[in-house]
Parts: sequence; C-alpha cells; structure tokens
Amino acid sequence: MKFAYYPGCSADGSGIEYGMSMERTAKILGFELQELEDWNCCGATSGHNTDKLLSLALPARNLAIAEKTGMSMMTPCAACYSRHRHAEHAIQHDPEMKKKIEQVLDMELQGTSETVSILDILAHKIGADEIAAKVKNPLTTMKAACYYGCLLVRPVEHTGFDDAEDPQTMDVVMKALGADAIDWSHKTECCGAAMVTSRPDVGNPMLYRVLKDAKESGAECIVTACPLCMLNLDMRQAGIEKKFKEKFNMPIYYVTELLAIACGDEQKTVGIEKHFVEAGKYLQTVKVRAAEAKVAAEKAAAEAAAKAKEKAEAVARAKAAGKTADKPKEEAAAEPDQKKIEAFKTALTKNPDKMVAKLVDDPARAEILATTLDEKRIAKLAQLMAADMEKAKKAADAFVTAELKKQGDCQD
Repeated sequence: MKFAYYPGCSADGSGIEYGMSMERTAKILGFELQELEDWNCCGATSGHNTDKLLSLALPARNLAIAEKTGMSMMTPCAACYSRHRHAEHAIQHDPEMKKKIEQVLDMELQGTSETVSILDILAHKIGADEIAAKVKNPLTTMKAACYYGCLLVRPVEHTGFDDAEDPQTMDVVMKALGADAIDWSHKTECCGAAMVTSRPDVGNPMLYRVLKDAKESGAECIVTACPLCMLNLDMRQAGIEKKFKEKFNMPIYYVTELLAIACGDEQKTVGIEKHFVEAGKYLQTVKVRAAEAKVAAEKAAAEAAAKAKEKAEAVARAKAAGKTADKPKEEAAAEPDQKKIEAFKTALTKNPDKMVAKLVDDPARAEILATTLDEKRIAKLAQLMAADMEKAKKAADAFVTAELKKQGDCQD
C-alpha cells in the first residue's frame, strides 16, 4: 500500500512528534509514504480568511502534483486534510472555479486525486485486526478521550469517512491498541483553534470546555490527530488551568505516537519528551497497570481451569462408582437402595409365605412360589421389590408359571 505523502508545515515544526510517529506508524504497519515533490503550504486558516480563490488554489496545486503520481494523497494534519478536501470538492463540482484555479496555477486539473486522513487509512484500509496483531505492549487500563476536533469529519460532503457527530475511527484504533476509548460529548467540538491566540476571550473558554468534559467523563488522557488541537491542548493547558483555577494535568498524545509505542517503540523514538504536559510518566503507569491486569487475568484463567478440571474429575469419579450428579432425577430415583434390597432378601428368606403373598394374589400360586424360592430367585425379587413392586409381581408370576410348566413336563 503506497500513498503520496503531504506532511504539511507542522510536521517539521510545532507538530514534529506527529511527523516522527507518522513515519514509524507507516513502517510498523507496512504502508509506504512517498513525499510529494515540491509541495506548498495548503493556506490553512490564513488563506481561507484572505481570499477564496487563494484558499482553493494553494491546496489544488498539491492535488495537481499528486494526480501525476496516480496515488491517493495522505495528509496527517486535520487542517491540511480539510483544505485539500475543500479544493477537491470545488474542482469536481464547480467547473467555473476549476477553470479559475487552472488559470492561476497554469496547471491542468483532472479532479482524480483523493486526499485521505490517517484515521481513514488505519481504521478502514488496514483495519483493527491487523493493527492488534502488531501490538506488543497493549495499552490496557488506559482511559483515553479520542478527540477529532471540528475539521476531520466535517462537513460530511467534503469528508465522509466517519460519522460527523459521533465518529469512531480513532476509537477503533485505540481499542485495537488495548485502550479504553471513553464515551464523551466533546469529541468533535472546536478547541478554539487560532482564536485562542487572536481572541483568547472566545478561544480560551472553548479549550477549557474540551479539557473539562474529558476529565469529567473519566479520561486520563486525550488523543488527537491534529497538530493545532495538540498545540492548544498541550502547550496552552497550563495557561487554561491558571485562568480557570482548575487542575487537569491531562497528557495529550497523537494517535500515531500511541500506536508506535504499543507496537514496541520507545517513547523517545516518537518524541514523547517534547510534550509540554508531562506524558511519559502516565505511559509508565499504564504499562505497570497493564502488567498487573495481565497477571490478574492469567490467575483468574488458571483458577477457572482448575475448577473445571476438578469438576470433570469429580464427575468421572462418580461415573466410575456407578453414580453421577448429572443423571436425571427420575433415573436416580429408580436406582434401588442397597439396604432395602438386603432387607427384602432377609424377609424372603425368613418369611417366604408372608412375602410372596404380597407378590402373588392366588394362594395356590403363592404357595408354589414360596416352596420353590432359591437364592437366585430371592436376590432377583428383592432387587425388583426395592425398585419397582409392579415389576417384582410380574417376575414372581413368571417364576410360578415357569415352575408349573416344569412340573407339567415332568408328569408327561
């Protein structure tokens, strides 16, 4: 799997950790990133706020270059992704604007280039199962708030790879890494973006609400896929704590950082030490808790296996003794009690006349049975009388009939 790679301006600057971990993610999962030749800034917020044609022409130039490669273009930054998707939409649906862009760039546009996000690649083109198969150090017990921000999944007509209100692609990836992706309400709310700088009176409360909701929802960290969201949540967190007099101490991570670490990379390899909010200690805490959880799970599994084995052995012993707790109640009830059998044997031996009268109604036939009882017949009748009196009566009748037939044969 190969993609034209548009790193964007932040990959070597404010979002250097994103660039480092993006390259590691590609290598770990086996897809190739071929950096776009002679790429330019997408214009970001500045271009968008200055001039519409400029805001579309800047990303369109990158799309024109990507078209020549024949590959989809992957851009890790949410803002870059948004601007390129806007340009794609204009080129494909606005012929007049497409013509203007081509004139400004002096380049022809086919409208065939597709910009994809890292979340789309991870969740849909690679998949959770393949990611999970690469995990060496699962992030078990990590409680992560997956933060998509306002640009990755909106507007739907420009993005479309995930649900605009309750996106799940990052959640899927984090669960594949072993983490608990918590449910929270601010996963697509704006962090204030550039307004935290230009209009802090507006931007700061927006950023505060994202941090507060994550904390109140039970998150221990926030995971993002946007350099600007990362910058605000990480670098400006101390200022927000001071202004709103509330401590968060919330580590912020790029999803690619956590993927690389879960798959065996060291923290330094992906730039964790470059974060403003201390993020290494929490990862160590998760590692220790994960190890403890693994031991507890193995112990529980061993105890369950031991109980199952003990039960199986008990059943085997019961079967070997001719008894089993698994037999139906009716069957168990039908088995004669040995003490009763012995009692009937004794009674038939000592008081044959009295006992056979219970089995044979006709006195003459009863007398024949009483006088012909031997040890074998007594044992048979005693066992049947202890289990089922009707069967015992039938057996007694059969013995008398057999005796009469025998006497008749002798007379002949």
